[in-house]
Amino acid sequence: MGNKLGSKPHPWHGINPFADKDKNILNIYIEMVPDDTVKYELDKESGYLKVDRPQKYSNIIPALYGFVPKTYCDEKVAKLSVDATGREGLEGDKDPLDICVLTEKHIRHGDVLLEAIPIGGFRMLDGGEVDDKVIAVLKNDAVYGSIKDVKDCPEGIINRLRHYFLTYKQIPKTGETPVAEITHLYGADEALKVLNASLLDYSNEFEED
Repeated sequence: MGNKLGSKPHPWHGINPFADKDKNILNIYIEMVPDDTVKYELDKESGYLKVDRPQKYSNIIPALYGFVPKTYCDEKVAKLSVDATGREGLEGDKDPLDICVLTEKHIRHGDVLLEAIPIGGFRMLDGGEVDDKVIAVLKNDAVYGSIKDVKDCPEGIINRLRHYFLTYKQIPKTGETPVAEITHLYGADEALKVLNASLLDYSNEFEED
């Protein structure tokens, strides 16, 4: 990771996105786990996990949730959604690429790294911003580890994830929610395209001279 012994790499900028030389396995930084009743989010400046806000309502994230290091969702990620939906003027949310990780294991807290394999994702638009949610499985997981594509994932798991992302901002008394929609569920091949686009967006934003 290029850091001196004893120094902590920045979870976004200091960790290789790939855990293997063939680039099939991702390093994932986990921010939240299903037990969390507080929304945690990486502080982009310091690299520490911070409390974003208490969860006001009963929805909880139904999988491990975090991001892929050294990714950024900007023009190239947005173009994939423009091409897929035919909607012009979409912009990336300018955050790292979000990812959910399926596992049978009970991981008790965030601020951890794990290795996972992408199997698909949701093409999500949130208030006009592209906000894809990649779906992955924990490497060597006894239950989910053999799944290679979302088409082989139990439908109930996908529906649970979909429901969470479409309702977690909803206000119970009024039913009102920010304009968010999932336009597509895509497979492993498209997830890799989104990943590669986010790696290029990161390079363009942070690594160009």
